[in-house]
Amino acid sequence: MVATVFRHPFPTGNAAAGLAVLHESAERLIEGLDADSTDLGDALTLTLTLAKSHCLLDTEAALLPTWQAWINAMQVGSAVFATANTAGEYVHCRIAEKDRTLRTIGPQPYTDAGAWLTAFYLAVVCREKDRLTALCQVPVSLLRESGSRYDEFEYAWVETLQTYWLGGADLAAKLVAAVDSTDPEVATIGDPEGVAKILYPPIELFHRLVRQDQAGFNRALVEALQWHKEYWSTVDRALQSTGLVALAPLAIACLAYDAGFPIETESEYLPIALLERSWAGEFPT
Repeated sequence: MVATVFRHPFPTGNAAAGLAVLHESAERLIEGLDADSTDLGDALTLTLTLAKSHCLLDTEAALLPTWQAWINAMQVGSAVFATANTAGEYVHCRIAEKDRTLRTIGPQPYTDAGAWLTAFYLAVVCREKDRLTALCQVPVSLLRESGSRYDEFEYAWVETLQTYWLGGADLAAKLVAAVDSTDPEVATIGDPEGVAKILYPPIELFHRLVRQDQAGFNRALVEALQWHKEYWSTVDRALQSTGLVALAPLAIACLAYDAGFPIETESEYLPIALLERSWAGEFPT
């Protein structure tokens, strides 16, 4: 039986105009990266906002401009860490249908654990295996050098995903460390509500995935989307486009889908064309 989780209400009256403004701003920022690659942090935030905003009206991500927006965000996310973790003065990155030469700049305030997870999730959704491998070779020590403060479970979660993708040892131990360190008595830096409703659910989904627990995965996916909806339905968050797509649950659902799991949940938070890789491989990325 398929469960449905409806997205929280979001106004659509000015959606087209808003998309045009976001697109113009993102295009301008991307075009300036060759001159100043330190703008990659802002570019990741903006391109991800644009990608999610496309899904306000194109809820299935069935239209080409939506896919292009998601690809651009994925490429920027990969470039964030390519410029931080590459030897030499320059690195070549493809962003927005153009091959670009960006200056390497080492760790930056924006090359933190949160940005790495975003970049990883985007690469999973876009099925970019080479970029996933490159991201998983970024040392956690580099993320710590950003100077941003994160709870230890987020670093443990990064290590879990890296171990999983690269086929390393001790996956179970790393996953247990990530789960255990989300305990409210241990995780004291992040907002408790955000940890419980946004940051923990993808870890639980991944736990069900590696255990090959298909029924448990689908139950956890419904719960993750319901918590996502609760979190983004509050008065101070309801109009933020960040909540239009549940990126982390979507990414883990993509891993499960590719592993042959039946995904028995429908939601605008999980655009089906992204989940079912409808666009993957159609265009050079």
